Amino acid sequence: MGRYDDEVTALATPLTDPGSLDALLDRVGDARVVMLGEATHGTHEFYTWRAAITRRLVEEQGFSFVAVEGDWPDCDRVDRSVRCRPDAPADPRAALATFERWPTWMWANEEVADFTRWLRDRNARVDEADRVGFHGLDVYSLWESLREILTWLREHDPDQVPAALAAYRCFEPYDEDPQQFALATRFVPHRCEDEVVALLAGLRERAAADGPGRFGTWQNAEVVAGAERYYRAMVRGGRESWNVRDRHMDDTLDRLLDHYGPGARAVVWAHNTHVGDARATDMTDAGEVNIGQLARERYGPEQVVLVGFGTHAGTVAAGPAWGAPMETMTVPPARRHSLEEALHAAAPARALLVFPRDERSDLLTHEIDHRAIGVVYRSRRDSPGNYVPTVLGDRYDAFCWFDTSEAVRPLPTRPVPAEPEAWPSGV
Repeated sequence: MGRYDDEVTALATPLTDPGSLDALLDRVGDARVVMLGEATHGTHEFYTWRAAITRRLVEEQGFSFVAVEGDWPDCDRVDRSVRCRPDAPADPRAALATFERWPTWMWANEEVADFTRWLRDRNARVDEADRVGFHGLDVYSLWESLREILTWLREHDPDQVPAALAAYRCFEPYDEDPQQFALATRFVPHRCEDEVVALLAGLRERAAADGPGRFGTWQNAEVVAGAERYYRAMVRGGRESWNVRDRHMDDTLDRLLDHYGPGARAVVWAHNTHVGDARATDMTDAGEVNIGQLARERYGPEQVVLVGFGTHAGTVAAGPAWGAPMETMTVPPARRHSLEEALHAAAPARALLVFPRDERSDLLTHEIDHRAIGVVYRSRRDSPGNYVPTVLGDRYDAFCWFDTSEAVRPLPTRPVPAEPEAWPSGV
């Protein structure tokens, strides 16, 4: 028998259908934020079960929107479609197929298409004020967000166009290349912070008074400001840029909750390294924070439920190098003495583990290695770098387990350039 077999057996219950999620919904209770993780950015089971959980949260507990580790402009096209806007595609799959940033398969896949089609059908049956949104939290879309700002202001608020043009012209010499911009801030004393601050000030003042279009334009300006900080931090060293990115996602989530109004509740889809509380890992030793930690600090641990996901073996969609075409790769059996090995030995093939708030077993209180696969993966070298030392019961409130898993099914998209490599690679 393995060290944790009895503890796993006591905690794990089979996941057979959405009805198996009752214990998790009981744990959610009246929490304001539920974050659903993933151990990879390309596993079918993670996406389909996040969708199953989210459907129940929307239908039974009145959650207001889904916020994902994706870009605001790309996700805004999906949001307009799922909320049945007349200027949007009738099929959200068409909006997903236009995603512009590598790795497109993270969101442009059949699993997300199935979920967003369900969401549109659900929204079509309710009043407009009760429709559930779909939004991006991430920071990468600097030039796309600038273009969205200019387009909207030219039609709705011409007085603000000069401030937007000043910001755009500051970035224009870098030919929409974040690497060029980042390097310029390192070697010459030039940045676009002043221009972006001026743009933000004007948009913030009017955001509350002018509906969703104004809010979206303000959020695009916040993305520009966050991206400007992110790329400057990235060229100085990766770890600082991680914190800039996760703090931006945390602030975006908070703005969305305010925008949706009193009683708003959010479901977040992101990688385990963003969702699981950083303080329960070695990230905190490096001075890194993440959105799971920040949400618990902002709203209180009783108002935030963090759910991790994991797998032992199977296949995954990933790239062999940053910016490389996607491949379907083998996920080898997990390393010895890892969380995944312990669950493989004793848990049902598909299982839900909801952690007690007290009287925790060794599995939940001892540090154990927990696998993390990003958009870049070299499966023949399932190295120690793919494992995060984790105190499981502090990192998450619950865990979804899939012993064997398959790669997501990507949508056909056009070839797109990659951003400069994220820190750590691809999560």
